[in-house]
Amino acid sequence: MYKIAPSILSANFAKLGEEVTNVIASGADIIHFDVMDNHYVPNLTIGPLVCSAIRPVTQAEIDVHLMVKPVDRIIPDFAKAGANIISFHPEASEHIDRTLSLIKENGCKAGLVFNPGTPLSYLDHVMDKIDLILIMSVNPGFGGQKFIPDALNKLRTARQKINESGRDIMLEIDGGVNTGNIAEIAAAGCDTFVAGSAVYGAGKNTDPHRYDSIIAALRAELAKVSK
Repeated sequence: MYKIAPSILSANFAKLGEEVTNVIASGADIIHFDVMDNHYVPNLTIGPLVCSAIRPVTQAEIDVHLMVKPVDRIIPDFAKAGANIISFHPEASEHIDRTLSLIKENGCKAGLVFNPGTPLSYLDHVMDKIDLILIMSVNPGFGGQKFIPDALNKLRTARQKINESGRDIMLEIDGGVNTGNIAEIAAAGCDTFVAGSAVYGAGKNTDPHRYDSIIAALRAELAKVSK
């Protein structure tokens, strides 16, 4: 089943609780939570306090993408704040296996994130600890960027690795996802789609509280993909 995960990075932060509630009510599956530290990436966003604030307003999974370095210190804080999935970049950890184990020990699903220039070889010895692989189709740090087409090749390779592992691992994409390319992305093996500007941006241009039409349009494109 395909899952749509709007990124709150593009939401209206003055009404964040409403934004989360309304986007899930409109058919989204997961809340994607982008954490940037102005160190690993050139931007500063949100932390565990914001996660704990939105946890009571939704039963949906909160998918926390950590763009921070070093990463281990903040993982327990996000687990306590209500995260369900925590993913990080291999470049941000001195010991990738240990960081994955730390996420699991704190009761969350664990994921690895791959920038456009990061090789998938980091997966080779840790597939048994991974619940999610996130392929970045933009360079991390800013919302609203254009999709990098080579991400499709990386998705195909990641899907092959997942199939060969025999494990139930989510394959997620983040960056420039919209109605014009989501079907092609799904055909490359992706099953979970982060969409920030495409969802929240569309809502701001029409009715800021309803996202039914854009999410329905994304699902209509996904329905065209051959299984």
